[in-house]
Amino acid sequence: MISVILPAYNEAKRLERSVETLAKYLQDNFSEFEIIIAEDGSTDGTDEIARRLAEKYEFVTHLHSDERLGRGKALNRAIANARFEFVMYMDVDLSTDLNHVKEVYSALEEGYDVAIGSRLMPESLATRPFFRELPSRIYNLLVRILLGSKVRDHQCGFKGFRKSRIMRILERIEDNHWFWDTELLVLAQREGLRVKEIPVRWEHGGESKVSVLGDSVYMFRNILRMMK
Repeated sequence: MISVILPAYNEAKRLERSVETLAKYLQDNFSEFEIIIAEDGSTDGTDEIARRLAEKYEFVTHLHSDERLGRGKALNRAIANARFEFVMYMDVDLSTDLNHVKEVYSALEEGYDVAIGSRLMPESLATRPFFRELPSRIYNLLVRILLGSKVRDHQCGFKGFRKSRIMRILERIEDNHWFWDTELLVLAQREGLRVKEIPVRWEHGGESKVSVLGDSVYMFRNILRMMK
C-alpha cells in the first residue's frame, strides 16, 4: 500500500501521460495504491486535466489550489491527505526510473523513516547537462559541509517517507519552494530519523522551472538561515 504524490504546476503538456504511465506501473506492482496530484495554482489548464483524471480513476485524487502555494506547501498538504503510511513523491516528468519505487518501498518496510533517490552515488546512472550538474554538486557539497548532512543528493525529486514519522518534521519546515527537500532532510537527520539513500537511473527531463543563477542565490541564503 502506497500513496504517490505528483506535484504539478503548469504541467498540462505531460501530466496525463505521466499519470497513465505511473498508474500502469503501480497496478503491476502494488495491490493497493493511490495517486495524488498536488496541483498548485496552475494557469495552463493543468487543473482541468487533473480534474478529469480524478473523475476517470478512483485511485486518483486531485488537490487543487486557486493560488500558488509553493511546491513545499503543496507537498505538505498532499502528504497530510495521503491515505497510506508509506508516502512518496516524484517529479511529473518521471525522470527517475519507476522501478526504483519498489526499492523505496522496501527501505521503508525495513524500518527506514525516509528513503530517497540519489543521482550522486557511485552506482547511480544520471545524465544531465554540465551547466546543471556542476551547480548541483557544489550545492550538495555545501549542504554537507555547512549543515552537517550525510546525504549526497538533497534535490532529487524522488523521495519516500513513513507518514507518521515525518509529519512533525513538516510542521517545522519554513521554506515553501525548492529548498523544501533540503530542509526536510536536514531536520530529519537532526531529529535522528533513519534515512536511506538509493542510487537511481535518472534522465534529464528537458524543461525545468529551476533558474540556475537566481535559485542558487536563494538556496545559499537558506543554507545560511539553517546555520543559525
